[in-house]
Amino acid sequence: MTAMGGRRARRRAANGRQPNLPPPSPPPRALPAHFRLCARSTSGAEPESARARGAGAERGERREGESAAAGMGEFKVHRVRFFNYVPSGIRCVAYNNQSNRLAVSRTDGTVEVYNLSANYFQEKFFPGHESRATEALCWAEGQRLFSAGLNGEIMEYDLQALNIKYAVDAFGGPIWSMAASPSGSQLLVGCEDGSVKLFQITPDKIQFERNFDRQKSRILSLSWHPSGTHIAAGSIDYISVFDVKSGSAVHKMIVDRQYMGVSKRKCIVWGVAFLSDGTVISVDSAGKVQFWDSATGTLVKSHLIANADVQSIAVAEQEDSFVVGTAEGTVFHFQLVPVTSNSSEKQWVRTKPFQHHTHDVRTVAHSPTALISGGTDTHLVIRPLMEKVEVKNYDAALRKITFPHRRLISCSKKRQLLLFQFAHHLELWRLGSTVATGKNGDTLPLSKNADHLLHLKTKGPENIICSCISPCGSWIAYSTVSRFFLYRLNYEHDNISLKRVSKMPPFLRSALQILFSEDSTKLFVASNQGALHIVQLSGGSFKHLHAFQPQSGTVEAMCLLAVSSDGNWLAASGTSAGVHVYNVKQLKLHCTVPAYNFPVTAMAIAPNTNNLVIAHSDQQVFEYSIPDKQYTDWSRTVQKQGFHHLWLQRDTPITHISFHPKRPMHILLHDAYMFCIIDKSLPLPNDKTLLYNPFPPTNESDVVRRRTAHAFKISKIYKPLLFMDLLDERTLVAVERPLDDIIAQLPPPIKKKKFGT
Repeated sequence: MTAMGGRRARRRAANGRQPNLPPPSPPPRALPAHFRLCARSTSGAEPESARARGAGAERGERREGESAAAGMGEFKVHRVRFFNYVPSGIRCVAYNNQSNRLAVSRTDGTVEVYNLSANYFQEKFFPGHESRATEALCWAEGQRLFSAGLNGEIMEYDLQALNIKYAVDAFGGPIWSMAASPSGSQLLVGCEDGSVKLFQITPDKIQFERNFDRQKSRILSLSWHPSGTHIAAGSIDYISVFDVKSGSAVHKMIVDRQYMGVSKRKCIVWGVAFLSDGTVISVDSAGKVQFWDSATGTLVKSHLIANADVQSIAVAEQEDSFVVGTAEGTVFHFQLVPVTSNSSEKQWVRTKPFQHHTHDVRTVAHSPTALISGGTDTHLVIRPLMEKVEVKNYDAALRKITFPHRRLISCSKKRQLLLFQFAHHLELWRLGSTVATGKNGDTLPLSKNADHLLHLKTKGPENIICSCISPCGSWIAYSTVSRFFLYRLNYEHDNISLKRVSKMPPFLRSALQILFSEDSTKLFVASNQGALHIVQLSGGSFKHLHAFQPQSGTVEAMCLLAVSSDGNWLAASGTSAGVHVYNVKQLKLHCTVPAYNFPVTAMAIAPNTNNLVIAHSDQQVFEYSIPDKQYTDWSRTVQKQGFHHLWLQRDTPITHISFHPKRPMHILLHDAYMFCIIDKSLPLPNDKTLLYNPFPPTNESDVVRRRTAHAFKISKIYKPLLFMDLLDERTLVAVERPLDDIIAQLPPPIKKKKFGT
C-alpha cells in the first residue's frame, strides 16, 4: 500500500505498519505529456490522420474532445492505456455437448464457464489460487464439472453457488490427466507416480474405487473407449491400453522417437483419443499424429505435421473429424473422407490448417459446429465449421475472446480516480488534468500527469474476486474466497493514507459483486450463497443493516448489482438470468423482472425515472420501470420493431451502462469494440438504414439531418475497451488495453522458418 504524488509522499501506518512502496509504474512509450483530441463521426471508419496520431500512443493518458455529430454531444475524453492487465494463458478446455457449455481453465487456476448458446457469454467464473495449477478439466454426469492439477487434488465445482464443493487427494502425486467415462458415472486420473486411478461418482462426492497397473512414468493423457470397456493412456515413449474390468494393461505401444530423422531422448505423448473401431490416435512431442490398432498394438499410419510438439487433440462426437493444436500456434483439422468418390472405404486426411494463435496451442475442443482452441497467447478462439452452420449469421463468424466478461475497473467520479483490479493486487490512479481549451480535434497539453497513488497487495495465495472504489473516493473494498477487506482512504494534498477496517463479518467473504451507493454511505455485497448484504458506512466504521436472503430452496449466486442514484432501489441479477429489485428503505423485495432466456451482461438504474436498463447476451436491451413494475413504452416499441441486424450480430457483450445527468433520454453503453449513446427521443433504425453512419454530411440542411437521424450514435475509436463512463456531463474516461501490449509481455513464441529467409 503506497501513496505517491510527484514527490516522496508522507508514509502513514494503516494498522500499525508502514505501507509498502509500489513497483515503479512503466513510463509511457512514445507519448508526449498531453491530451489528444480527435474529431470523430459515428461511421466507425477511422480517418488516416487519427490512425497515424494514435499509432505511437501505446501507453499513458490522453484527453480527447470528441464531436460525434449532432445529438451525440461533445465530450472531453480521458483516454487511458496504463491498465497493465495481462490475462492468464489458457491451460485446458472441456466442452459439454448436453448443455452446450465450455469450461476453460487458465494457468493461474481460474476456471470460466461459457454458454455457447447465449452468444458465447462467460456466465460463471471461479477465482484462481496460487497453489492450484490445473492440468485437466472434464464434465461428468451431465452438469458436473471436475478439475485436477499438480497439487494432486480432484475438485468439483458448485455451478450454482460458484465455489468449490470439495477437494479429494488422489494420493498419486501431481495429476496430469483426467477423463470421465462415457456414461459419466466414473472418473479416471493419471498421476505423476505412473498410476491410473478410478473413482466412482456418487450424488454428493467421488469415491476411490481402485488402481490400474502402475506404469514406469507419469500418465500425461487419458481417453475412454466409447463402450467404457477399455482406456488408452499416454505416457513418455509409450501408450498403454487397459482393460477397465481387470485394471490390467493389455497392450503397450512404443512410439517412435525419430524427429526429422534424428532420434530424440524422449517422446512425450501429450494426447490420446480412443475411437469406436478400436483406433487410438496419439499426438506427441515429435510433431506427429499417429494412428494405432488397439487390438494388435501396432502402428497403422503416421503424419508428421509440425516441427514442434503437437500438444492437444479433440474428436467430434460423430468421430468423423478431429482437431489438434501445436506449439507453433497452428490448429490442424483432420476429416474422415472416402478414399475415392464411389468407395465405402474411408481414410483420415488433414484438410485445413488454421493460424489464429501466436503461441502454443495448449488445448483444443470440438463442438458440433466449431473448433475451439486456447493457449499461451490468452485467446480463446472459436472457429466455426461452415459446412455445419445452418444459418449464416453471427454464429458463422470467427471469435476471439481475450478479456473477461466482468468488471475489473471502478471509478470515483468526484476525485477522478480509477481502481484497477489484478489477480493479486489493486492499483489506484488519479487521472491527469488540463487547463487548456481548444476546438474539436485539437490536442490539449496536460497540466498535470496521471498519478499512481496506491498499490494494494493481497496476502495469501487467493485471487481477488471483485473490488470497488466508492464514488467519493474514500472507501475501497475487495473480496477473496476466504476474506473480505474494507479500507478507509484519507487525502491531504498530494498525500494519501490508508486504514483497514477490522473485524469484518465472515459472511461477507467470497463476495461476487461489491457496489457503493451514490452518496458512499452504504455498501452492497452479493455473496456466493445468494444473500445480498447492506452495510452502513460512517466515519471509519461500519454497521451491518440487513441481508436479503435467497428464496427458500434456492442458492443462486448474484453476479451483478445496480443501485439507484437516490439509494432507494437495488437490482440484483443471478446466474439464471433473473433480475430481482429490492426496496432498500423498506428492506423488502419490490418486484422481479419477467424472466428472459439469455443471461444479463450489464444493468443500471436511471436517475430521476428509476428505470432499470438491462442488457442481455443476445444484444437485446430492455427498459423496466421499477415504480410501475412493467416495461416502459420505449422498451415495448423496441421489442415490437426489433433492433438493427448489425447490432444483434455483434459478438462481444455489453459490459457497462450509464446515463447522462442532464439528458434523461440518453443511455450510454459499451462493449469491447464500441461505445454507443442511445437517444430514446429519436426513431429506431431499421435494417435498411446505415447503423454506423446515421447522419448525412454536415452541409446538408437541418431538415434532412433530422429526417435521416436515428437513435444509435456509435463510436469505434476506443478498442479494446475495458471501461468507459461519464465523469461529468462533459467528460468521459475510456480505458483501453491494446492487444499488441499484451502479446509484447508474453514469452517469445517458437520461431518458424519462413520461405525466402
